[in-house]
Order: sequence, then C-alpha cells, then structure tokens
Amino acid sequence: MCDYNRGKWQMNQSQPTIDLFRALQKPEPFAKSTAPFWDDPYISEQMLKAHLDPNRDLASRKHDTIDRSVEWIVKALSLQKGDRILDLGCGPGLYCSRFADREFIVTGIDYSKRSIQYAKEYAASNKLGIEYIYKDYLTIDYNNMFDLVILIYCDFGVLSDEDRDSLLCKIHKSMKPGGYFLFDVCTPKYHDSVKEERTWRYEEGGFWRPTPHLLLTEKIKYPKQGVLLTQYFVFDNKSNFDIYRIWDHAYTKDSISKALSDARFDDIHFYGDITGREYSDNSETLSIIARKTT
Repeated sequence: MCDYNRGKWQMNQSQPTIDLFRALQKPEPFAKSTAPFWDDPYISEQMLKAHLDPNRDLASRKHDTIDRSVEWIVKALSLQKGDRILDLGCGPGLYCSRFADREFIVTGIDYSKRSIQYAKEYAASNKLGIEYIYKDYLTIDYNNMFDLVILIYCDFGVLSDEDRDSLLCKIHKSMKPGGYFLFDVCTPKYHDSVKEERTWRYEEGGFWRPTPHLLLTEKIKYPKQGVLLTQYFVFDNKSNFDIYRIWDHAYTKDSISKALSDARFDDIHFYGDITGREYSDNSETLSIIARKTT
C-alpha cells in the first residue's frame, strides 16, 4: 500500500521511497530516465506497433515518407549497388529493408531487442541479407567500412554534447574516405511551436502500462541550452513510479556545422527534411549531409 507523508510517495516494502516533490523539480539537462525504455517488455511492444503503423509519424515516419526519403538519398548521393550503409537506431528495419531491396550492403543497429528481433525475422522471410545488431550505437567501433551512415528521425537531438561529440568521431572513423553521414535534427522553430505545460490523465491502460495508471506529461524548455524535455511520470496500480525522459537539442545551421567541423566532417549541405525539401528559416527540421574527405 502507499500513502502521502510530507510529499513522499511511500511504496510497499519491496519498493524504494520516492520523493515526489523532488522528482517534479526541473531536472538537469539530459538527466536519465528512472526505468528502461527501449527494452521494457510492454513499452517495446507498443513502440514496435508504432514503427509499423504506415500512416502515422510516431516511432518512425509515415511509410510513404520513408519511401520518398530512400529514393532521394540514393539519387542525391549517387549510391551504387554494393555500397555499404550503416543505419544507427534502425528500429525494425524500415530503411534497412528498402536499401537492401536496392542491393546495398546494409547493417542496422538498435537498442531494442524486440525491434531487432522483428527486423531479423522480416529480413529472413524476405531473403534480405541484412546484418542486424542489438547494441547501443554510442559504442560502435568500425574503421573505414561504410559509404553512408544514417541517423534518422531527429535521434541526434537526444544526445548530450559529450555523447554527440563522441559519436560523431566514431561515425567519422567508421566511414570510408569520401563517405557520407546523413541525419536530421529539430530546429529552434520547432521548439518555438511547443508550449511548456503539465497535464495529468488517468488511463485504464495505454502506451506506458497495460494496467490502470496515472500519467503526468510535462514539457520543459531550457532556452540557454536550446533543449526541450518531454517527460512522462507513470504511477501504476502496483505502487510503481517511473519517469521517462525524452530530450531534444535543437540546432541551427551554424551550431551543427561547428559540431561536424570539430569532428572533421566537411562538404556540409542542408535541407528542410529527409526527402530533400529546400530548407528555409521557417523549417522545423533540418536535414544534413556531411562528407568525410580527410
């Protein structure tokens, strides 16, 4: 059982005591979630369903957008059959399978066991020779292997500056000379469109839990850092309390150019989205193609 005592959520004896008031204070930028997200058995199942929904921009973009993205990427970079592609955060392989259909040699990495398992099964049943690896892509260690590395759906923005700089160096190392890194980020225009808010909702069951729970959704801005936090507080009917934090660092052309240049990328080009739309000052996303020439 649980009760309130001077602002603390008292759990049953098998659970730690959570200081609810402290938990509701504004966290430091890029503070971690209090519970696993990608490999939570229930949440990962909901994430996979979202990936595979062709008509919604949720865990992945709409599938017709993915089709147009792959078409544009192949043409824009003049990719040739047999080129090697690394997809970081590949999910269930929506981009990987499309590239493999075009006879590229594809490796996909993701930190969700469920998504990787689905991707492997799909590749096997469709006779696609894709290498899928379950791991944190922050730990990659390749050397001069890939003609193209992609990190799509603004995943780059979840990284702290330290993790970002480390990953950029690892990506640069993984690429062949002349290879490309293609990714997208949100811009300050997107952050401007988001309002800071805090809302409570009771659910009988939903994305976060299959059982009744209270859900607090909160959006917090960090203007000096150009960072937006969306966090979810979940209180379930078994007295469990977890916080899931999703960070987004917005970038301008200048700020992303500096990070890429520091990692020895050059020949940087900008677009409004991952299908090659022209970039404007009103774009809420920024897609980048950077090259390894040294």
